[in-house]
Amino acid sequence: MNKIRITYLLLAAILGVFSILGGCASSSDDDDDDGGIVETLLGPAPVSLGTAGNFAIFSKAGVTNVPTSAITGDIGVSPATEAAITGFTLVRDVSDTFSTTVEVIGKVYASDQAVPTPDTLITAIADIGTAYDDAAGRTTPDGIDLGAGDIGGMTLEPGLYKWATPLAIPTDVTLSGKGVWIFQVDGTLTVDATVKVVLINGAQAKNIYWQVSGAVTLGATSELKGTILGFTGITLGTGATLNGRALAQTAVTLDQNTITRP
Repeated sequence: MNKIRITYLLLAAILGVFSILGGCASSSDDDDDDGGIVETLLGPAPVSLGTAGNFAIFSKAGVTNVPTSAITGDIGVSPATEAAITGFTLVRDVSDTFSTTVEVIGKVYASDQAVPTPDTLITAIADIGTAYDDAAGRTTPDGIDLGAGDIGGMTLEPGLYKWATPLAIPTDVTLSGKGVWIFQVDGTLTVDATVKVVLINGAQAKNIYWQVSGAVTLGATSELKGTILGFTGITLGTGATLNGRALAQTAVTLDQNTITRP
């Protein structure tokens, strides 16, 4: 009996050591949303989106769409009403708190729907403003006015990048590494037709933020990655793809686009 008891105690001790080691191996500074995995990210701290992170598209002024688009994630408009969401065939839910459409895997919310939706959208607006100010207020950039406002062909590691001018992406740009990117653009952001933002070496769309004071324009069939925090309008050209979010403080314009919330 004493031998059996000693064996059990040794096994328990060994399992306890493995448990401690496993916990130490997974500890880091950043929580991953996918399955509770934890990893350390290079570059600046992520921007907290709050409740706005639930949306693939959010607009204060409205969303216009040329069918057929494919949106994965919720759409929200406020203080605009559901009438400002055009180009979708919307069906109001019996609860009157949201609508649905075949073009959206998610729900469509507007300020004129039943409670608690109006208050939920007011909170999202505040969270978008907070996120925009956070991204815009980050200091000590890793790069200032790279390419004189043209980053086509570049490969950028995680970091904070700032432009006091409009930013153009006329050819493919690559983001490389496990980390966070914040792009501060004091002007417009233009992605040319067919141009791609390519992610390699562990880069993920959920960790990329485009804070843009001017209009954002994605050319036809272009592919952008990351969350757009737009102070003005966001326009997606025909067939453009966004793996991220379009969070606009004015209007969002779609034309047969694919948007997938990270």
